[in-house]
Amino acid sequence: MTSPPPAPAVTVIGDALIDELRSSSGTNSFVGGAALNVAVGLSVLGVSATLVAMVGDDADGDTIRAYLASFGVNLVDSPAPHGTSRAVSDRTEGEPAYAFNLAAQRRTIDFTSRTLEPISTAELVVVSCYPFDSDEQSSALASAVHDPANRLIIDPNPRSGMLADRRRFVRNFEALATDALLIKIGDDDARLLYNSSLASLTERLHDTSSATILATAGRDGASIVDHRGRTARSPIADLPGAIVDTMGGGDATLASMTASLLEALHAAAPPAAPPASAAPPASPPTPAWQPALDRAMLIAAATCRHPGALLRLP
Repeated sequence: MTSPPPAPAVTVIGDALIDELRSSSGTNSFVGGAALNVAVGLSVLGVSATLVAMVGDDADGDTIRAYLASFGVNLVDSPAPHGTSRAVSDRTEGEPAYAFNLAAQRRTIDFTSRTLEPISTAELVVVSCYPFDSDEQSSALASAVHDPANRLIIDPNPRSGMLADRRRFVRNFEALATDALLIKIGDDDARLLYNSSLASLTERLHDTSSATILATAGRDGASIVDHRGRTARSPIADLPGAIVDTMGGGDATLASMTASLLEALHAAAPPAAPPASAAPPASPPTPAWQPALDRAMLIAAATCRHPGALLRLP
């Protein structure tokens, strides 16, 4: 009998799919998905990671499993009644047009003892590109994640072709994000979900949530504001070479910041004695935001100088 894998430092919940890129020069397919990119990025950074995602028993699913295994990421695959998700980006006419297959549009996570185990034992839980427009899926996720203020990291990461109900998505995302440890949002999220600016969305979430807000703005870099009002801002790092593919920049940023949070957690000295039962829970340890953000922008810049979404180290 094989022994179960050790408890992951980070469990990532969300999407895993095949990205199919079509252009005038041909068609290329590669393994993708925002949650998958974060899990693999964490592994590249030396963090033990488990991915909980819907993956089918088909050729695409086998490709995803082999890819994750090559990076040492443990996959806990949820049943996929419609097969493995696939996203098509067609650039043959200039501006890219995106389409998602039925599996991607109806993606779900089956919360059983098998999927709940790595969620309950992980030090940090990251949620990215999750179907918050499903009340059932949102409720199941909220029940699965314990102590969100100390270990939950959320990136809404919506995709217009996978978004069935924008208002429901926003409502369920904000309900879970209220008590999270960190929320990552991007300028695309602000436009698609709120029809607002990134600055306005950052202010809204800061006013309604106790979480630290990580706001990413592509070539304009990123900023952080935490619940204590501490802030940091960093431009995207200026590295040699041309930017080749921006697809994985946001996921690399999230993986780097998650690794920094984990480092702060490990660096915190354990208490000399267990706290009194009546005492309120201590605030989770946090990294020095400025160097953590600078490192994330350096890693994002390196990632964008290579094709695909795999996190790269400068």
